[in-house]
Amino acid sequence: MRLGLSLGYQTAWSTPADHLAMAREADRLGYSVVWTAEAYGSDAVSMLAWIAGQTERIDLGPAVMQIPARTPAMTAMTAATVDTLSGGRFRLGLGVSGPQVSEGWHGVRFAKPLARTREYVDIVRMALARKPVSYDGEHYTLPLPDGAGKAIKLGFHPPREEIPIYLAAVGPRNLELAGEIADGWLAIFFAPDAAGEHLAHIARGREKRGLTMDGFDVAPTVPVVLGDDPAACADVIRWYAALYIGGMGSREQNFYNALAVRMGYADEAKRVQDLYLSRQVAEAAEAVPQEFIERTSIIGTKEQVKQRLREYAAAGVGTLSISPYVGDLEGGITTLRVVAEALDETGLAD
Repeated sequence: MRLGLSLGYQTAWSTPADHLAMAREADRLGYSVVWTAEAYGSDAVSMLAWIAGQTERIDLGPAVMQIPARTPAMTAMTAATVDTLSGGRFRLGLGVSGPQVSEGWHGVRFAKPLARTREYVDIVRMALARKPVSYDGEHYTLPLPDGAGKAIKLGFHPPREEIPIYLAAVGPRNLELAGEIADGWLAIFFAPDAAGEHLAHIARGREKRGLTMDGFDVAPTVPVVLGDDPAACADVIRWYAALYIGGMGSREQNFYNALAVRMGYADEAKRVQDLYLSRQVAEAAEAVPQEFIERTSIIGTKEQVKQRLREYAAAGVGTLSISPYVGDLEGGITTLRVVAEALDETGLAD
């Protein structure tokens, strides 16, 4: 198993300088990849390009570049460019976002996200392979049939014609699609004890192409808080869990809430959502079950970290991307070092 670092996006309590320092320390420690994110604030790629020029070995990936935010050709251009700038260290993470951001921020209808994702990935791969981009799909038609456009191929030679593509997926059908068309899965709220069901969906997708799970990278992002008091550690993560379970999406369509329901927390998920949508955010955070946090996070002492690393490896995780939940840069650096040491001591490092 390899380690990754998930930086997220810029917030009121983070700075680009701190994120760069974290990425450089992860590079020094041998972490395999650093991921950045985007929603409707800082974008993922600008941060990665900046980090690329100030690191040496670590791979760079957006988790995720939002599909409604860019045409597939623009995504291919961006991926090829950052891959070139970094000497072949780019991984392309893609996701459809959600209806509120897709339709409210980007002005792109959210309907049929799976079909759009399939077509999008087809075109991205075609462009990266420097083939003339000609596509006749339900959602994308290139070139337009009634204009002056022609099939164009990428105008320069990047170091690789194939770049690893990861999909962010939550629901069963999206997981199957990830197995079929992608090289890896960007998971959230990944519980090792519940991994079998998720991976079965991915395996079905792989089987459609005559493939096994060999070579497919299961890459969850996992919150990490070090400390001696599990309850206090969990309290640091509660706000994040409440935001996703309660506030990411509408009452009718929240993929993370549905995931919590499938994990056995139907009543608790409904209460968190009711409180969050009523703007009782603190109460929503308090309502997130301790057990849910313990199943989907790494909290506690170094010995407890080692045990959790063994559980993630046994569940089939290839890249464990940690998200340090800390108050300052020093705490983040310490977390990176402790987790790296813990992995070495377990003998699980790839």
